[in-house]
Amino acid sequence: MSQVRLGLRENIGQFSLLVLVNAFVGAMVGMERTILPPIAEEEFQLAAKTAVLSFIVVFGVTKAFTNYLAGRLSDRFGRKHVLVGGWLVAAPVPFLLMWAPSWSWVLFANALLGVSQGLTWSTTVIMKIDLVGPAKRGLAMGLNEFAGYFAVAASALATGLVAAQYGLRPEPFFLGVGFVVLGLALSVLAVRETKHHVAAEAKLHGDLPAGGMPTQRAIFLRTSLLDRNLSSVSQAGLVNNLNDGMAWGLFPLFFAAAQMDLERIGLLAAIYPATWGIAQIFTGALSDRVGRKWLIAAGMWVQAIGIAVTVLSASFAGFAAGGVLLGLGTAMVYPTLLAAIGDVAHPSWRASSVGVYRLWRDLGYAVGALLAGLVADALGVPAAMWTVALLTFGSGLLVAVRMRETMHPRHGGQAGLSIDGATLPARQSRT
Repeated sequence: MSQVRLGLRENIGQFSLLVLVNAFVGAMVGMERTILPPIAEEEFQLAAKTAVLSFIVVFGVTKAFTNYLAGRLSDRFGRKHVLVGGWLVAAPVPFLLMWAPSWSWVLFANALLGVSQGLTWSTTVIMKIDLVGPAKRGLAMGLNEFAGYFAVAASALATGLVAAQYGLRPEPFFLGVGFVVLGLALSVLAVRETKHHVAAEAKLHGDLPAGGMPTQRAIFLRTSLLDRNLSSVSQAGLVNNLNDGMAWGLFPLFFAAAQMDLERIGLLAAIYPATWGIAQIFTGALSDRVGRKWLIAAGMWVQAIGIAVTVLSASFAGFAAGGVLLGLGTAMVYPTLLAAIGDVAHPSWRASSVGVYRLWRDLGYAVGALLAGLVADALGVPAAMWTVALLTFGSGLLVAVRMRETMHPRHGGQAGLSIDGATLPARQSRT
């Protein structure tokens, strides 16, 4: 225990390794973003948008509930075991997608992908928070999400190019086999457990109150509803992924209706997550300086504007501009939400709180896909996009009204830790 040190610089080797692992995690999702909606329409003749988007519903639900379990499992059994287990679940996914004889096989593959993503991505987030401690939490989350979503973009672009050259199946999914092999090998052979870092940080914050460790029910209620900061973060995360689920499912179809070919659709599908991924390096660090609240609220409003620009456009340039705005807004929000959870939750139950937040956040995929599909079938794709833009703007308003700042900019640390209804100062007063 005496050898355990908190900090990004102090743990740069393991931190960098986890960044690389999360890039392979993101690439697994990226391989679907360009080509799965066209596969649904062209190979399986799914006409209803609700049916086309059903793979996102399955992915979102399984990932959301696995996120919740990942936090609890990593607290109980250790982070590395959960990470390796997630990669093992992912192993069949590329093969199922490349040879699926019916849409039900695709849905099953996405259920496995959701479980895998919940275990692997959640664990890399938790492990990075463990390693860096409180001082550089926003930067750490920015780097983590940069790796994941830049890889989403690169994978979406690569599979689009392969599909344009060789066809929709099976060649684009060969990339997924490589992602699984590399991600699993690194996780088994090189990643080290980080639970000792949690114990070291917990000592810095002192013991839990007289009530002791909160129950899982208490953590769930506090993160979901009762704590105004944690619950504001949870709803913003849900709406953020609601609009991402819409973009994942409807944008390729919207672009195709505007006479974009598969290669251009792949490029457009990559612009949004690439912007999101790269910008997070800066927005995560920015939140360590200026605080979390207003970066989150403004980010939701920029996302809404990006969706509006996309739906009002009819050319590649307009679609690209909308994607850049949507990516910038998401970059302002995504790492900042995770950093805010780390600000508020005590290290002893932080992983469980992150799991609850990620449960609500990734249910947004399912809610977004269902809502977008139903509205698109009833009123058309543009109406579905406008609906999601309005919900995203409203989520930013809710953050602005209800959430308090979780980090004091002058201290460069937490504004306070919420434990069973009490708020403990992050640092001793120096007045």
